[in-house]
Amino acid sequence: MTDQSPQRPSEETPELVNRVIRGDVAALSELFAIHRPRLWRMVNFRIDPRLTGRVDADDILQEAWLRAVDRIDSFLRDASRSTFIWFRMIVTQTMVDLHRRHVGAQKRSAAKEFSIHGGWSSDSTSVSLARHLLGHLSSPSAAAMRAELSSQLETALSTMSDIDREVLALRHFEELSNSETALVLEMSEQAASARYVRALARLRHVLEAIPGFMDGGKA
Repeated sequence: MTDQSPQRPSEETPELVNRVIRGDVAALSELFAIHRPRLWRMVNFRIDPRLTGRVDADDILQEAWLRAVDRIDSFLRDASRSTFIWFRMIVTQTMVDLHRRHVGAQKRSAAKEFSIHGGWSSDSTSVSLARHLLGHLSSPSAAAMRAELSSQLETALSTMSDIDREVLALRHFEELSNSETALVLEMSEQAASARYVRALARLRHVLEAIPGFMDGGKA
């Protein structure tokens, strides 16, 4: 990347945040570098496979960084609860715009990708969940079953509620904390925690109902 983030970023501190509030772009760069590994994980979980070969995580994070610089004047207002969630929102909006730019109206419109509580649509989340859940299928025989299992998995995931799928995506794949998940989904931390426990149980039930999935496609 060309944002000139430090090689060894420090931890987020009130002093660093205050520097950003005062408009210090170098401090913003340090903050971005601190959160970049988590933003990278989110991008790689959410990115549409149709973008492969057109843009990668570095491209997305570079464009998101430039947008963050443009929005530094709104940092105090918009990042008051969580600087990471502020960066995540900018990265999410960047991905949606890149989908629109490179994919256009194919399959799902970009507008529909970005819906649930300022996040991803239920269809988009289901596709991402299915793709990453299938990642454990590595043997030749399992790979041959991938397309069939993918279709079955997406169908099975559709039986879960939108919120439960999103909670799984945020907690299990993006690895957000419970408090961060609550912020993204605009619910209490208690509700977010209860949702996650329930969604995990529901996911296991869904996976066990798909022949061959739990044993790596060896049915």
